[in-house]
Amino acid sequence: MARPDRLFRLLQAMRVMPAPITAYRLAEEMGVSLRSLYRDIDSLRAAGARIEGERGYGYRLIEDYALPPQTFDRIEIEAIALGLGEVRQTGDPALAKAAVSVLAKVAAILPDAREQYLFHAVSQVYRPDARHAAGVDIDIIRQACWAEEALTIGYTDSANAVTERTILPLAISYTERTLVVLAWCCLREAFRMFRAERISTVEGTGQSFRPRRAALLRDYIADLNARSPSLGR
Repeated sequence: MARPDRLFRLLQAMRVMPAPITAYRLAEEMGVSLRSLYRDIDSLRAAGARIEGERGYGYRLIEDYALPPQTFDRIEIEAIALGLGEVRQTGDPALAKAAVSVLAKVAAILPDAREQYLFHAVSQVYRPDARHAAGVDIDIIRQACWAEEALTIGYTDSANAVTERTILPLAISYTERTLVVLAWCCLREAFRMFRAERISTVEGTGQSFRPRRAALLRDYIADLNARSPSLGR
């Protein structure tokens, strides 16, 4: 394999593999010796790539706009168009706006012919009605997930009982017809799914639960899969 091609492959591997990535794992992925791998990383850094880490600790690629854009093949462009089309139809205004922005940014870095593939993709999404109708501004909950901040919500359960709860928001799940918030419920002291249309109020508490979100979400997903193995398929 020509060295320029190998360097681009190495960049792509560092983009998709969970960081930090050991040199041994990268060398194995690329099919090269550790010495060659270290030389390739030095070459990428010299060319402008921002790569954190060092020998013995693992590496992490920090995306750099100075790097040449990746070229997507036609099926990858189809996947981008289909995924962004689906996001635009979720009924989440903030995500829909972001999807339009992403589409424009991706189009801007594509050669003219491939840009046409993006805007005239074979794979299309058509949903005459928004898939989800949230009772509150879901973006507030999204921001709390990012910030790992506890929230106080007003919630109406399936028996129409209204309660006020403090939750640790972990993720927002877009199911086929229902938008749910995956969270740790401090009232029940257990993982719970809260249907967005049943949340009447939401307010930040200023109470951080960082850095527990990733571990809690991992435990929640494991619990869901244990109770319903089909969820993990």
